[in-house]
Amino acid sequence: MKVGAHVSIAGGIFNAPSNAAAEGCECFQMFTRSPRGGPVQALDKTIIGQFKDNCKKYNIASAYIHAPYYINFASAKSRIRHGSATVIREELERGSALGVKALMTHLGSAKDVGPNQAVQMVIKGLQTALSGYSGSTQFLLENAAGAGQIIGAPFEDLATIIKGLGKHDVGICLDTCHAFATGYDLRSKAAVDRTLKLFDKVIGLSKLKLIHANDSQGEIKSNKDRHEHIGYGKIGKEGFKALINHPKLKNVDFILETPMDGKRVNDINKLRGFRKK
Repeated sequence: MKVGAHVSIAGGIFNAPSNAAAEGCECFQMFTRSPRGGPVQALDKTIIGQFKDNCKKYNIASAYIHAPYYINFASAKSRIRHGSATVIREELERGSALGVKALMTHLGSAKDVGPNQAVQMVIKGLQTALSGYSGSTQFLLENAAGAGQIIGAPFEDLATIIKGLGKHDVGICLDTCHAFATGYDLRSKAAVDRTLKLFDKVIGLSKLKLIHANDSQGEIKSNKDRHEHIGYGKIGKEGFKALINHPKLKNVDFILETPMDGKRVNDINKLRGFRKK
């Protein structure tokens, strides 16, 4: 298990490893393009080589990509649906070129079509994105916080999507804030045990490949996607101590997405301190 955070690629993707090392990260997450759209930096051999060299220089073996925020597989607009599939495939290929471990994405909103049809549209869109893909970067679904009609908050929805994708190697990125906001308790060792047992029953813990470690500003079942620094939110220190030391998560990396206000390095140090030697 490694502890890291989402870092900037300002100046070039090859800067991400040094930015991660500066915060004490053992692994990191990044965007490879603007999360809100715009031009995409091509990855030539020089950039790829610099990125890999810097990962080695700073002894960072695991890196992850977060897909752009505008992904929506259940949009009423075919342009957005098809564009979402195209971007996911491009990011998987870019991740494979960089040697990145996994790519995770939000799935979009069901507001145009309703929850049941939306899940089926996600499956169809992801089948298109993953068809013929043979790269090394694994694809992960990220759970949602349940606000509005965002797809993927209940574990059951994620399980349905994975089942619908059949042979494709799809895993889960579990965001602790989102899970808590949906109603999955993580505030104590007993609560963590119950939630992970439920995850195992519905999806299977073998599918859990990454944790977004974020405390929650909102109460449980608030459906609020509001990240807070570790120990300052409604989940609290005991929940994160239980998560990071859970025997079933010993091979799962933890990535922080807490506020970038100068205090996040404290979150990294806390999680590393909670981790038993």
